[in-house]
Amino acid sequence: MNFLNLFNLHSFIQMECVYTRQQMQQAGPSSPSCSTSDCFPLSKTAECGSEHSVEPAKHEVRAAGAPTGLSRMLSVVSFYICYLLCLGLSLACVVCVCLWNSQWRGGFAWDGSALQFNWHPVLMVTGLIALYGNGAVLYRVPLTWGQNKLPWKLLHATVMLLALILSIVGLCAVFDFHNAKKIPNLYSLHSWIGIAATALFAIQWVVGMAGFLLPCSPMSLRALLKPVHVWMGGSILWLSIAACISGINEKLFFVLHGSANQAYADLPPEAVFANVLGVLIVAFGLVVLKILSNREWQRPESRPEDLAYTPLLQEENE
Repeated sequence: MNFLNLFNLHSFIQMECVYTRQQMQQAGPSSPSCSTSDCFPLSKTAECGSEHSVEPAKHEVRAAGAPTGLSRMLSVVSFYICYLLCLGLSLACVVCVCLWNSQWRGGFAWDGSALQFNWHPVLMVTGLIALYGNGAVLYRVPLTWGQNKLPWKLLHATVMLLALILSIVGLCAVFDFHNAKKIPNLYSLHSWIGIAATALFAIQWVVGMAGFLLPCSPMSLRALLKPVHVWMGGSILWLSIAACISGINEKLFFVLHGSANQAYADLPPEAVFANVLGVLIVAFGLVVLKILSNREWQRPESRPEDLAYTPLLQEENE
């Protein structure tokens, strides 16, 4: 009887080993197979490699997640570099246009004289370029993500309204000057581009206010207007840059005609300074459009629906 019991025990152990090998083969070819001796209770489980195969997988997951955190940090740093450059260039544009008209054009007044005209470039550059560009990139600041969007919508609308008011006052300054001096209005390409940019800006602001800020506007309307609103915003910025560049050039041709002053072709200090202003305006526009076109810097609600919302400054908990 003892011999039969030992024989049955040995047969049971062999069957268990065969079953264990089949299970490990089904788990994958990389799983090491166990021998008959490995399946006895006194054998060390480490020899089957079950615990060793788990630990490298954990290290592999951590290594794959490390570049993601690094790329997010680099994205945040690169954004703030561009954003600070955007602020610096906008401030430089406003300072330069004010210095140009105060130092070389005699200052400012509102009496129908040439001094009233000097308000026109100052207000247009400040409104259509500096304020407009900074208001357009407001949603891209990562510190505003994850918060209630309504206050930032109101701030965006307020900055844009201030820019629109300044540009309208700038148009009033040049129209009053032309009427006082019996100069025709809206005859040059510069005036056509400028008036088109301002008119589109006014329409854009009214439609944006009605579509995105009024509580009664349906979500379907907002989804329909959003891509048009974004595209129109970039187009207005390009038109504003073209209007300012052509206006600077036109003004220099008028005042530096070679009779009482040096000719424009001689590049006097005023011409150099005004040309630098034009270069700063173009550089500012390029930086703004770079910020607006980078998908990594879009507010998470603006991304495709299949992408999960994870703020750039939020650390991973995994």
